[in-house]
Amino acid sequence: MKKILGTVAALAVMTIASQAHAARDYVWGAGSSTVFPFATRVAENFAKKNGGKAPKIESLGTGGGIKLFCSGSGEGFPDIANASRPMKKSEFDACAAKGVKDIIQIKVGFDGIVIANDKDSPVYNFKLDALYLGLSAQVLRYGKFVPNPYNTWDDVGVGLPGNKILVYGPPPSSGTRDAFLELAIEAGARKFPLLDEMRSNNEKGFKNLVDPLRKDGWIDAGENDNAIVQTLVKTPGALGVFGFSYLEENADKIQGSSVNGVFPTAATIANGSYPLSRVLYIYVKKSNLGVTPGLTEYVNEFLSDAASGRGGYLQGRGLIPLPPGQHDGQKALFKAGTTMARPAA
Repeated sequence: MKKILGTVAALAVMTIASQAHAARDYVWGAGSSTVFPFATRVAENFAKKNGGKAPKIESLGTGGGIKLFCSGSGEGFPDIANASRPMKKSEFDACAAKGVKDIIQIKVGFDGIVIANDKDSPVYNFKLDALYLGLSAQVLRYGKFVPNPYNTWDDVGVGLPGNKILVYGPPPSSGTRDAFLELAIEAGARKFPLLDEMRSNNEKGFKNLVDPLRKDGWIDAGENDNAIVQTLVKTPGALGVFGFSYLEENADKIQGSSVNGVFPTAATIANGSYPLSRVLYIYVKKSNLGVTPGLTEYVNEFLSDAASGRGGYLQGRGLIPLPPGQHDGQKALFKAGTTMARPAA
């Protein structure tokens, strides 16, 4: 009898836990401001097709979204983390420590980080080393590291406009910020042999020296990239850093800069010739599939040919689709429920 009562009690606890988990009757995704417009468009289409509540999508930045995603399982935490960079090893470990252990990593497309300004101002043509010299808090000058002494862009790069160095960009919680540091600032610093050697011998020391951005020329403008666009329109000569989709949506007001002679376009981002190209991701809790109503269907909508495939409606919003083979591979990965391995870094 005790054994039967114990079994009944255990089943009751499991039922209550399942009901608590399933109490939220909508999909919840949080994270990257770059992925945000794509995820919200998918949410709108999903709701039209399936009825019921539309998924809740929050723009918290990649770091903020993954932190919330990894804080626990159940209805109080997101089903999906939207990310404009890969999950870090430290984030994966934080997830595991909170019991979030089976995570499906899905590539949804490509994006480019653009450096834009208002259309009535001169076009900027950057070299990577000029971005490092213009924006890093400390720079290499005559063989020594000194507080950034440059005030205008023509101080750091031949042919650049003589405008004051003033850039509105994402905060530290943003995956766009992380990617910009890696693809622009660090890549620019590595053009100097001394710094390239330092990175090879002491990557952490290299990052600590190069990554901090100057406070008198870089302004953390929050996670609302549309607000940065509006600031550029009102501030001639200023620059903004954000995802390619915001450039496409506002092409009548702003223009993109070239980097190493390549302008950001769908073609140059897809083929990797634009130096500030990257992959966009969504991370899904496998344990929530079949528990959160509509989660499987929402992810399938995101991965559908009609959404993230070539010619899909997300391409119209600025997403650069994966090649067909890779796109089909991500659909197969999700269908199989294949979970990610612990990241190397």
